[in-house]
Amino acid sequence: MANEQTSAKVAGLATLTNAVNRNNLSLLGVYGPEDSLTALIRLPSGRTRTVTRGTRLSQGQIIAIDAHGLVLNQRGETKRLMMPGS
Repeated sequence: MANEQTSAKVAGLATLTNAVNRNNLSLLGVYGPEDSLTALIRLPSGRTRTVTRGTRLSQGQIIAIDAHGLVLNQRGETKRLMMPGS
């Protein structure tokens, strides 16, 4: 395996300052087949969790996941969590 370094441009794009609010529920990424995406979130406690459509959290229920983020229903109101940096 070659000893390659990451270019400054790639490192800058991969590491966004303050992309995640550590006191709130944060979306870290989405992955999987387009028709059944899974999301990786960071809970306010600092723990990470994998969620799918229908998952219930103390912060609400996941009602949709797409390539741009996820939609959470909190006590009858919808809230969109966007991908970091978007």
